[in-house]
Amino acid sequence: MAKPKRDELNQTLSSYFNTINDTLQLFEHSPPPTQDKLNWNDVLQMSDHLSRQATIVGMLWTGEPPEAKALKETMDSYYNALQGFLLLCHGSMVGAGPTLSSSIRASVKQIVDSSFKLLHGSVSLYGDTEPGGSYEKGRKPSIPQLTGAVWEACSNLKKVPTTNIKAIGRAMTQVAASLKDVLREMKEIKPVSDCSSPEHDFSANSDEDDDELGDDLSHEELEVAALVADVVSETLMMVKELIRSTASVIKLEKPEDKGGFVDSFEKLLKLCQETGEQIDELGACVYPPQELSLMKQILERINGNIGETKAFTSSEAFLEACTRLQSLIEHTVTELDTRIESELVSNINNVLSL
Repeated sequence: MAKPKRDELNQTLSSYFNTINDTLQLFEHSPPPTQDKLNWNDVLQMSDHLSRQATIVGMLWTGEPPEAKALKETMDSYYNALQGFLLLCHGSMVGAGPTLSSSIRASVKQIVDSSFKLLHGSVSLYGDTEPGGSYEKGRKPSIPQLTGAVWEACSNLKKVPTTNIKAIGRAMTQVAASLKDVLREMKEIKPVSDCSSPEHDFSANSDEDDDELGDDLSHEELEVAALVADVVSETLMMVKELIRSTASVIKLEKPEDKGGFVDSFEKLLKLCQETGEQIDELGACVYPPQELSLMKQILERINGNIGETKAFTSSEAFLEACTRLQSLIEHTVTELDTRIESELVSNINNVLSL
């Protein structure tokens, strides 16, 4: 009798899944600005209700296995709560720009995914609690763990930025974190002489040092790496000033804003993210064999981005940071040109000496 009932539960779960996926299609676009915006606090309250529904599902498995009817009723309640949450959440996205919308969608997806894992785990366990069930030992779904995942997803929703500018500022902070990682890698680069001393025996420590092979630079390559590290450091300072400038206007965002105010910061963020990606690429070029011409191209693209960025803000501190970075980039490009020319002359001389 257990298998037919479980098949029915699976059919019900499948219909829920299809309907919820249809509802999720709404999140591909923000609601029209003419639509009344629903309150975000109501969304958070609904997520708390959903979290409690997950607890109820989990409690079904704390004692004797539930009857199919009880499991079906609990699934119905959960589905209704989830569907209501999604519609309420989408209605709160009126006026949300691309960055804020992306943050909300990511959190909503986490809630939906964890919810269906919980429901699927419950259905798959039904009728499989007796000895000789289909699960291998230790492979059964852990309902407490799946319930906890829903709790965590609902809790994470509370961390979603509540305004466009806050969401943009957080995304800029992520760029700054990436720049810090690149700068740290630059500082960890070692000259080749550090690894050629007698006490540094690669044959004795081959497993330990495998990951470091190829990271050791000659004196000339270290000079180039130092130039790049300076650019990365100054770029980080510029992004920090951009974050401060963005944070200073958080209170200026108004619900009735028609998009112009937010759009300018979205463009700033895009330029900031593009610069971050280019810095990642520039950092990778530092490792041998160094591609000086590619470094120069990347630096010129970064310089162009900075020029565009300056047009979107009047922050004096930020503009000064941009000017310092542009000056440093120009100096670095000049240094690279000198080295590129020197390499070219050396290569020509080598060919002529053959």
